[in-house]
Amino acid sequence: MNKPLDRHIKSAPSMNAFRIVVRGIAALLLFSTLSAAMAQSQFEEDFDDENKPWEEITVQLPPAPKSENLLPFYVSPTATQKFAVDSTSINVGKDGVVRYILVSVSPEGATNISYEGIRCATFEKKIYALGRDDGGWTRSRRDQWEGIVRGGANRQHAALALDYFCSNLTVASNEKEMIRRIKNKRPLTDDVLRN
Repeated sequence: MNKPLDRHIKSAPSMNAFRIVVRGIAALLLFSTLSAAMAQSQFEEDFDDENKPWEEITVQLPPAPKSENLLPFYVSPTATQKFAVDSTSINVGKDGVVRYILVSVSPEGATNISYEGIRCATFEKKIYALGRDDGGWTRSRRDQWEGIVRGGANRQHAALALDYFCSNLTVASNEKEMIRRIKNKRPLTDDVLRN
C-alpha cells in the first residue's frame, strides 16, 4: 500500500513544475498577444492619415531673396507683371505644403516680395509674410488658406501649382526637381506630353 503513495509523493514536484511551465507559456502568449495588439494599434495610428486632421507646421521666415537666386517663370500671355521665385527658399514641409518666396515686378518697376505656401492636396495658397525694403518681413494680415484661381492674367499661384509644384493634388517630387523644372522652363505639362 505504501508503493502507490510513494509514487504519488514522488510525482508531486514534477506536477508543480509542469504547472509552472504551463503558466509561463500562458503568460508569454498573453504578453505576445498584447504586444501585437499594441503594435497594430500604433501602426494604424501612424498610417491612418485619413482620420487624422491636417496640421500645419510652424513656419520660419527665410532670409530676404537675392537677385542671383531668382528664377523667373511664365504665367500667361496677358500677365501684367513679371514673376520669379527664390530658388533657395523652395521647401516642401512635412505638412505637404510647398513654401517659397515670390517676387513680382510691375511694368513700372515696383517690386513686391512675399513668402507664401501652396497646399497641393486642397489646391490652396497662403501668404505668410510680405517683404520690407530693409530686407525684413511683415506678417500677412490674411493669414488664411484661399483657393487658387486658375484663370486671369496674373495667375502666378496657378502657374506654380500646376506647372511646377503639384500633380493630381499631391506634391510633385522634391525641391531639387521643382527648381530644375523652373530653371529649365520645363513645366509638368511638358513632361506629361513627352511621356
